[in-house]
Amino acid sequence: MELNLERPLLFFDIESTGLNIASDSIIELSFVKAVPGQAEPVIRTWRVRPWDYERGCQRPINPSAMAVHGIKDEDLAGCPTFYDIIDEVVEMIGNSDLSGFNSTKFDLPMLAEEIERIRKYTNKKPSINLHQKKMVDVQNIYHVLEPRNLKAAYRFYCGQELENAHAAEADTMATYEVLKAQLDRYPETLKNDVEFLTNFSERQKNVDYAGRLALNDKKEAVITFGKHRGKTAREVYMSEPSYFSWIENGEFTLDTKRQFALLRQQFEKEKKDAAASLPPTDDALRRLADRFNGTLF
Repeated sequence: MELNLERPLLFFDIESTGLNIASDSIIELSFVKAVPGQAEPVIRTWRVRPWDYERGCQRPINPSAMAVHGIKDEDLAGCPTFYDIIDEVVEMIGNSDLSGFNSTKFDLPMLAEEIERIRKYTNKKPSINLHQKKMVDVQNIYHVLEPRNLKAAYRFYCGQELENAHAAEADTMATYEVLKAQLDRYPETLKNDVEFLTNFSERQKNVDYAGRLALNDKKEAVITFGKHRGKTAREVYMSEPSYFSWIENGEFTLDTKRQFALLRQQFEKEKKDAAASLPPTDDALRRLADRFNGTLF
C-alpha cells in the first residue's frame, strides 16, 4: 500500500560510536524521504566523522558498536563532521514528519543530541525543533502486532531477507518498505494516516527524548526516574528548586537539560506573575511612599 501523506514523511536510521546518547556520536545517517505525489523516495546518506566538540578531536568508536556495524575509526578519516552537514540535514528534514525503526528510543534522541551540540558548542543555531514533528515508530507498530526485530519484520511483511543489516541506508529502506506492508496487512487496524500511526506507535508521551520527563493524563510533565519518580516537575520545582540545577550540571543529554530549563523558565514566570497579581503589603506600600518622599498618601 502506498502511503497517504499530507506532507513528506522522512524515514531515517543512524549508526553510532555507541549507545550512550550523551557521550556517543553519529557516524552514519541515512534519510529516505517519501514525498506526496512523488513515486520514488528521495534518498540521502552521509558517513560522518564523530566529533567531540569539548575536546576538539574525533570521538573513538566503541568496539561493541564496531562489531555490529563494522565501521572503523579509520573509515571516517576525511568524512564531514555533523557540523559540516547540519545545513543539509535541516533542509532535508524541512517540514517532514518522521519515521524509523526503534527510533523513539535511540535514533531520534541521538539526532536531537547532535543538533543540540551544534547549538551549544558552535556558531550555528539550527532552526529546527524535532519535538514539533509527528513520529511514526514502525517497531512499536510491529511489537504491538507481531513482536520481533527488523530482519524478522522485513522477512514477515516483505517476504525477503534483509541484506546488509546495520548499514544505515539498508535499514532505512527496509523500514520504509515494512511500514507500507504493515498498512496492507492490517487494513482493519491501521489507518493510512501519519497522525494515527504516530499515536498508535507511541508508547509513552515523553517530554524529552531520553524519557526522563513524560506527560501524565493531565498533560503535566512528570519525572520518571530517581527519588522524585512519579512527581510532577512543578511539584519538585516548588519543593526543591535546586533539583533543576542538579539536572543542568549532571550527566544528562542536552535535550533533557533543555526541557528541564524550559520548564524552570515556565515555573519562574508563573511564580512572578502570581506574585505581581497579589495586593501590595504594608511594607511594600511604605517602601513605595519612601521612594516618593512620603507624598504617596
